[in-house]
Amino acid sequence: MSLPTVVLVPCWGSGHFMSALEAGKRLLDTGGGAFSLTVLLMHSPTQTKASEVEGHVRREAASGLDIRFLQLPAVEHPTGCVDPVEFDSRYAQLHAPHVKSAIASLQGRVAAVVVDLFLTTLLDAAHELAVPAYVYFASPAAFLALMLRLPALRGDLTSAGFEEKGGTVDLPGLPPVPAPYMPACLVRAKIQSYDWFEYHGRRFTEARGVIVNTSLELEGSVLAAIPAALPVHAIGPVISFGGPTDDEQRPPAHECVRWLDAQPAASVVFICFGSMGFLDAAQVREVAVGLQRSGHRFLWVLRGPPHAGSRFPTDAAQAQLDELLPEGFMAACCTAGNNIGMVWPAWAPQKEILSHAAVGGFVTHCGWNSVLESLWFGVPMLPWPLYGEQHLNAFALVAGVGAAVALGMDRKKGFFVEAAELERAVRSLMGGGSSEEVTKAREKAAEMRAACRKAVAEGGSSRAALQRLVREILALPESLEGTS
Repeated sequence: MSLPTVVLVPCWGSGHFMSALEAGKRLLDTGGGAFSLTVLLMHSPTQTKASEVEGHVRREAASGLDIRFLQLPAVEHPTGCVDPVEFDSRYAQLHAPHVKSAIASLQGRVAAVVVDLFLTTLLDAAHELAVPAYVYFASPAAFLALMLRLPALRGDLTSAGFEEKGGTVDLPGLPPVPAPYMPACLVRAKIQSYDWFEYHGRRFTEARGVIVNTSLELEGSVLAAIPAALPVHAIGPVISFGGPTDDEQRPPAHECVRWLDAQPAASVVFICFGSMGFLDAAQVREVAVGLQRSGHRFLWVLRGPPHAGSRFPTDAAQAQLDELLPEGFMAACCTAGNNIGMVWPAWAPQKEILSHAAVGGFVTHCGWNSVLESLWFGVPMLPWPLYGEQHLNAFALVAGVGAAVALGMDRKKGFFVEAAELERAVRSLMGGGSSEEVTKAREKAAEMRAACRKAVAEGGSSRAALQRLVREILALPESLEGTS
């Protein structure tokens, strides 16, 4: 007799995909062999994303875990979309018949279907098959709370979204949020974006529950304020630490890590803007000047702008770096005679870098995966949000969690940061600044490091939430027999 299976339908973006897959693996582990995991794969809409997903699938398929990957048939790409969220939502909608057919064809009982937060159009397929459905929310609970409130907020907005509202927005569990800190996808004049976010927020309430990549220790007040009618399972931090554990299988240390090995403890500020973040030439020059004037060691992941038709930055050639960076910068900061900095023009192993003893601060775009990784390793942050819900994340990090120091930016100039402001912020955070804000950020980062690890350990809040969720999926009594 075949085991029941949980069906996972992740989005194809690397941040969403890896987070959802890791959450699925934790469900599998907590179930202790009581069910298997089936992952339905949509064709990634770009070659860059396709290559990333294929790499993840190859690694997991070889892991020996009870995970089955099923490729869905290709569909046409929707046209005329105003932004990525509309594209993702409509693209998923076109897959609904294939998702329903794939679920219906599985052997044995389907215990649950779990879909990404932007794939709620697929809930219909689960409902039609009478299969319990859950949403996996890879972003923080604060963004979930906002999405649930969008219908109520709509009446106060113009067609420009939050951009012209001014004042603050009330999100239960957080201090009043200044309107400019609303997610960038809702601030600018694209009301279609608001429509789709509101659509998904409404559909969350149709699910049996929402599985959120956070914990009570991180966002307890926000989680407590979410209406009880919507069951929320906080199982985070969900962070993937996959890879060989055997020293003989482990690849040689990355060049960035080898450079860090030669630096003093907590002396390096790490600057990285995620898989989609990049800076224009004018902003790169300001960052370079600010870092050089700060006098502090730095590791800067600086990638080139996307190719035409792509949203992903490219690896920068030396000629591009020479063109982007101020004359004399590399000679002054990154040579054998004065090696206080490293500019890395390609992907870098962020988790390995944040875990390194030499790293004492992180200039981050505030993508939620990056935030969780920084908190996991106890690294205080300078938030520099760029897109998505990152502005709300930045506000919550400073005003809520307290593990970050505010970085001033000109929001009317595309969130531009002047060299003098970056110099001030880096000196403050890295120079052992005695201000209350800096002291709090360092203390809170250390506190969150311990809290995050405790949450996912046996007896922790997130571990207990996972166990309750598995009991619910398998319709087991309170004692979770056969689970780890």
